[in-house]
Amino acid sequence: MEHKLVLKAYGKINLGLDVVRRLENGYHEVRMIMQSVGLADVLTMRRLSEDKIIVKTDKEGLPCDERNLAYRAAKLMKERYGIRDGVEVFLEKHIPMAAGMAGGSADCAAVLKGMNELFGLGLTLEKLQEAGVKLGADVPFCLMGGCALSEGIGEVLTALKQPPECVLLLAKPDIDVSTKYVYENLRLDALEGHPDIDGMLRDIEEGNLKALCGKMENVLECVTGEEYPVIGKIERIMKEAGAYQAIMSGSGPTVFGVFGEKEDAGRAMAAIREQNLANEVFLSNFQAV
Repeated sequence: MEHKLVLKAYGKINLGLDVVRRLENGYHEVRMIMQSVGLADVLTMRRLSEDKIIVKTDKEGLPCDERNLAYRAAKLMKERYGIRDGVEVFLEKHIPMAAGMAGGSADCAAVLKGMNELFGLGLTLEKLQEAGVKLGADVPFCLMGGCALSEGIGEVLTALKQPPECVLLLAKPDIDVSTKYVYENLRLDALEGHPDIDGMLRDIEEGNLKALCGKMENVLECVTGEEYPVIGKIERIMKEAGAYQAIMSGSGPTVFGVFGEKEDAGRAMAAIREQNLANEVFLSNFQAV
């Protein structure tokens, strides 16, 4: 049995994000199209003979105790499956933190997969998702990866075809956005419209990237974008450089642009950096499973 594993934890973006209604329990019912991206954290996991969990990281300020989803994933698996040996996780961060890209959930998913493999548990994807949803609504998608329709509170997933290849530009402005604040301040009754998620599903099925981009929309942007005008500025720069579309991912603040040409994305990247609109700017792509 392997005693060391290296895994990639891919970030995600929301090609479309709609909030259908607020539920009585305070959660929101959503309809989203989620897409993995090539930007990934790298996790090195090692099985230990001692009964302990050690999480280390190269990112200053990132907690390595129970506040970290990777730690909580290892603890959950140990408790649920009676694992007496320990595990060490080294987390090399590349996905921006608090960015609307599910970096913590991706790390969590990678640890669940790693524990399954390191300790020979033989669990199915469904079993891992059942465990993962207890740690976060994005974890089941991060376990699955690729492209998916996400419904309910984010835990009801339907796998979709991979959209056509493109060049992605990801830009995270130097601001922190509270997901809780965004959802609490979203006024569903004041929305002018909702994203055409069904139309997007048809475009994905037909492989029509430009039509898909024309329908990309995120209702949470009416809260985050109003609070932080830098989001709109980044989007404008991306579109002026030739992006088919540029929108915010999740509750923000990361903005992504979809480009047909790497040169256009490169021009937008240079302009965003020149104007100091974002410290973390990356070229990436849609990541298949």
